[in-house]
Amino acid sequence: MKLFPNAHATHPQWRMAAALVLAQLQSQMAQPQYARKPTLGLLYITDHFVSDAVALLRYLAQQLPSVLDWSGTVGVGVAGNNVEYFDEPALSIMLCDLPPAYYRVFSGATPLRSGARRGDDSSFAAHAALVHADGSTPDLAELLVEMAGRTSSGYLFGGVASSRGASLAFALRAGSADAADGVLSGGLSGVAFSDQVGLVSRVTQDCQPIGPQSTITQARDNLVLSLDGQPALDVLLETLGVTLDGNPQPALRAVRHTLAGLSNADAPALQATGHFGADTRVRHIVGLDAARGAVALADRVQAGMRLTFCQRHVEAARSDLVRICTEIREELAPETADASNGPAGTQSERRICGALYVSCSGRGGQRFGGPSAELQIVHRALGDVPLVGFFASGEIAWHWLYGYTGLLTVFTSSAACA
Repeated sequence: MKLFPNAHATHPQWRMAAALVLAQLQSQMAQPQYARKPTLGLLYITDHFVSDAVALLRYLAQQLPSVLDWSGTVGVGVAGNNVEYFDEPALSIMLCDLPPAYYRVFSGATPLRSGARRGDDSSFAAHAALVHADGSTPDLAELLVEMAGRTSSGYLFGGVASSRGASLAFALRAGSADAADGVLSGGLSGVAFSDQVGLVSRVTQDCQPIGPQSTITQARDNLVLSLDGQPALDVLLETLGVTLDGNPQPALRAVRHTLAGLSNADAPALQATGHFGADTRVRHIVGLDAARGAVALADRVQAGMRLTFCQRHVEAARSDLVRICTEIREELAPETADASNGPAGTQSERRICGALYVSCSGRGGQRFGGPSAELQIVHRALGDVPLVGFFASGEIAWHWLYGYTGLLTVFTSSAACA
């Protein structure tokens, strides 16, 4: 598998932006290390181009005839390698070099089903899925659980479209009569991948744990009543080193900057490294109940769940983003002892052929110190790899819906992408 051609551009006119992107893609496709006839296009646009989405998709499909299928959505910002575009007309594209039998584009019009068939004679089994969601969809959380159940791994990755106006998604399948069939609104759409597609994915929670992991021992709806048998409010105040006695304002200010990392009983909130894993959902503290010693969260809780208090700040965001990039690099090239090759060699080394980054629209470079700083961190950590992405109003990993997170997924090959 070769490198995935990718390009991005900004211009007030969609046709000029598309022409700039096409020139980059065609230049890359003429180079030997890039795929010459990629089959799957991932397309992300800012909301400036929503009204031109059909014309844009039609134009790209005509100009790139080898690309059989398209998927993507809209964001208030889009991402490319080392750069982000916020609040300006822009698009970002990556063309994936995957055999058509290894993936399937789905939507509400053409849903993903277990044991579904692509074409007349080739069966397809979904292992994982890239999901684009419309935030106005009723019962979105339940739909994600159902969608995860249609894959053998249960793993979803993606995000919720973000737009200051209309929302949309791209889901154009080979053989569609017109590009208008591939511009949709509402529900879920995306791409399901078979287990023949190498994927490595990590979530950065943008948070630093500030206390030990506790077990919720009593709860009601969204109220955490007790942690490890102690009143939850007492545990929170002790963790922060504050008190509500006397002047409560300093304590309330500290609480406003504190969140809670939640995970199910069978998935510890904290990893051995002291960081949150993908099973942890960070939720806001929305109230305190002094009478019952309870803490109210922006999510339903149950006894047995794990909870760790945490805080968000620039250094936590930067260090956790570096961490997930480092974990991905280490998973792709694990070091092993090898006497014939010195103290350390490599085993089963894989290469990145393309990457997808979905970040919260509340993050972006300004939270990391300046324009495009978030993507520059990813670039320094992973190198000059093809990358596409968008800034979402909610991020999806496994069957969970997150906020204020970043989700980095890389497509891998067992040999060098060249």
